[in-house]
Formats: sequence, C-alpha cells, structure tokens
Amino acid sequence: MIYFIGAGPGAVDLITVRGAEILRKAQRIIYAGSLVNPEVLSAYASSECEVFDSSSLTLEEILALLIDGHNKGIITVRLHSGDPALYGAVREQFEALRDKNIPFEVVPGVSSLFAASASLKTEYMTPELSQTLIISRLEGRTPMPEREKLSSLAAHRSSLALFLSAGMLENVCDELIAGGYDKNTPAAVIYKASWPEERILRGTLETLPEISHGITKSAIILVGEFLNENKCAKSRLYDKNFSHEFRHGEAESIKISDDT
Repeated sequence: MIYFIGAGPGAVDLITVRGAEILRKAQRIIYAGSLVNPEVLSAYASSECEVFDSSSLTLEEILALLIDGHNKGIITVRLHSGDPALYGAVREQFEALRDKNIPFEVVPGVSSLFAASASLKTEYMTPELSQTLIISRLEGRTPMPEREKLSSLAAHRSSLALFLSAGMLENVCDELIAGGYDKNTPAAVIYKASWPEERILRGTLETLPEISHGITKSAIILVGEFLNENKCAKSRLYDKNFSHEFRHGEAESIKISDDT
C-alpha cells in the first residue's frame, strides 16, 4: 500500500499517531527533504527502511519509486511536511496513481498554520474581530487566479495566513495595504513553527518588512486583528446568559421562574 502522510510542522512529536505507526512499518519512504525535519525519520522509521530524499527528484522519479514499491508489495510512504492538502503538490501524484488504478491512502498532518497559532497562543476566529480565515500566498512563479490576487483578498480584512511568501514580504505588505488593510494592522512572521530554531517576529504591515531579518523561506505570514492582544471580545458560547442545547442561560432560567 502507498500512504501519503503529513509529517507535521516540524516538531518530532507533532506527527499524528496514525502517521507515526505507519512510518514504523514502512519499508520505503520518499520524504520532502527540504521541508521535513529529518528527526521525524530518526524517531519513527525502521533502520531497515529504504529512504529517499525527494528534494532533487522530479515528479516522474518520485512516481517511479512509488509505483515500484506498490509492484513489490511493500509499505511505501510519501512523506510531506505539514498537511499534504496545503501546498503539498500531491494532486498530480494522486491522479497519476489513479490513472494506473493503484490504491493509496492519505494521512492528514498538523499544518504549520496551527503550529504558528499555538506558538503565538492566539485564535484565528476571534469574536467580533474575525470569523473568517483566508489561506493563500503571493503570486510567484506559480500564477494565481485573477480573483485570488492578494489585493482582492485584502478587501475582506479577515484573518489571513500566507504560505510560500516570506521571501517577498515587502510586496506582500504593499499589496495588502493597497487592497484594504490598514497599515497598522498587526502582522507576524513565524519561522519554522514548532522547530527548535523557531523564531517569531511581530509588527504591523508597515513595519514587518523592516524587522524580518532576512527570513525568506520556511515561514508563515499571519495578518489580522486577531493578533492584537489588547482586543478580545468574549465568546457567547460560555456566556452565563447564553442558552444552547446543553445549558439554560441564567437570564432564561430567571424568565422561566418568573413565568411560573
């Protein structure tokens, strides 16, 4: 069987239990060497497992290794960083295997998106500030659909997470300000979230390019008022006067009592 596994954001113990168990049984692993923490392999892969670094391989070479593993009947793993569904370049691999009627399974992973919010001890959906999170990137060599240009997405002024854009931070901030974000909107760059060498840089859209200190890759950019530690409305969910399926709010209880 072929498994596509999300290795998590970097910390060795942030892979899922399912992913770790499959890695222990794997007989062949093709891992994204430029992104996956090699300590994940040291911790979970068998010493007898064949290991291939895909950082210098083409799609055709990766597929050849996967298909050869399938034909040999060995447990074969394609190990991606974070979660495969977010900028994992997995779809072309899926389609190639489907074309050959080769079965595969996908094991989700913890994205750096969530490792970053954990490191910042924050929440993307903050009541009365933002209930929407946009995940995107700045256009680079991979073109963006016209409707998804940063300047268009900025009009929502919602919580925003940008992958693969740290090397173009000044352009990012310029586009977001031009599109609708205030220049004083809180922003942060989290380099290698959850890794031992993690770094967190906080500022605003105006100041962030000046304090990025040469970080150009392996980083996620976060933007939005959810980063403002001085603003936070309380959730209605735990309000003592808010009723729902599992609890009667105090105000409602008083009303019921008065009516009786």
